[in-house]
Amino acid sequence: MTKIFPKAAFVLSIGVLGFAYGFAAEAWNLFPRAHVEQAWRQARALYVSSSRHFLSDKVYDRSGVGIADSSNVQPGLTLVTSWWEEDGDWDMGAKLIDREGETVHEWEVPGDSLFSDPAKDQPYIHGTHLFPDGDLLLNVEYAGTVRMNACGAVEWTLSAGTHHSIERAADGSFWISGLAEGRRRGSDAYPDGYPGLDLVFVDQLLRVSPDGTVLDTLNVLDLLYNNNLQRHFIKAGQTRGDVTHLNDVEPLSPGMADEYPLFDAGDLVVSLRNIDLVFVVDPDTREIKWHASDPFHAQHDPDFVGNGWIGVFDNARDFRGGQMLGGSRIVGLQPHTGTVEEWYPSEQSDRFYTPAGGKWQELENGNMLLVEARVGRVVEVDSTGRTVWEWIKDSEGDSQVAEVLGGSRHDLTPDEVEAWSCTSDPAAARSN
Repeated sequence: MTKIFPKAAFVLSIGVLGFAYGFAAEAWNLFPRAHVEQAWRQARALYVSSSRHFLSDKVYDRSGVGIADSSNVQPGLTLVTSWWEEDGDWDMGAKLIDREGETVHEWEVPGDSLFSDPAKDQPYIHGTHLFPDGDLLLNVEYAGTVRMNACGAVEWTLSAGTHHSIERAADGSFWISGLAEGRRRGSDAYPDGYPGLDLVFVDQLLRVSPDGTVLDTLNVLDLLYNNNLQRHFIKAGQTRGDVTHLNDVEPLSPGMADEYPLFDAGDLVVSLRNIDLVFVVDPDTREIKWHASDPFHAQHDPDFVGNGWIGVFDNARDFRGGQMLGGSRIVGLQPHTGTVEEWYPSEQSDRFYTPAGGKWQELENGNMLLVEARVGRVVEVDSTGRTVWEWIKDSEGDSQVAEVLGGSRHDLTPDEVEAWSCTSDPAAARSN
């Protein structure tokens, strides 16, 4: 019996030392933390690519296109991004569909071969920009950005953890949501770590040239600390991991800037979902000129829409399928007056709720195009909130449907799309 105690004490001491070293490795980035994190990322990528995580519970008992008022539908083709099943295999892709739901053009995206790091094979598209010649710029979520021509040939890739959104600036460059490699405690501005935060993912605002060169990088956490907005972190309910969850960055165009007394051309409106925060920042001075964290929750896609207004897709995420907070909506905020309005839904509106994802687009005829992401629906509504057109993804079996993370209307005709050529010089195409 007396020999057992020394052995037990030895085993216990090894366990205590192992725990202590593991804690130190996590805190100070010691060996083998980087290898463990890489293994975790690879395991997560394998799970994501094999688990059909993109399937959600089916809500609607219909699919395809429904047209309630053909005379009031904004002309053009609709770009949708989702997952598409063929012979039992699922692939991410983008399609242009007409108002009857017929595919006019499509891009197949080889997510398993675009990026060399297998941990970056996240199989879904989140954020697109369609060029007039059929080139498509898109994010493979948290992996990188790729530019493809109309026939799907890859022109370039950018491996920068890009995700969620792509918006073109007046000078032809793009603002893209990005993510710094791995988890970090700090930055050059905060070398000893961000006060009050443990290891966190660091979101970035990336300015990228048409040929895929990163021209500028804004660190989101630095912006918040330097502008004394760190108090909002408490809303995340966590001090490590995905604290901010950047999901949109959009520049204010010169043609619209005079309508915003508080802002200047080139200022950026930014959305951080996990802390219910929308703000406008000057990318040159890094000054946050305005911010709001009400009246939305888990929001997406703030847009400058003119006359001083910023429209926000308010997910209003709750735990009862939208019953607690009333479902998702579009709200308008006018920063220089402090006015808030609810633009959608109205008494004439159908059910509308997505706990995550979601985009909206103001159309030329005054309608809105809305993406109800989790239930695979894109819907166009008129100024009264009444549905005039919808497209719902075909269901998988009787109970599930693939998410649709992107839906945007483009001023194109099938004849114009048919005329797209894939033989033009990529360098010339990048100047478009």
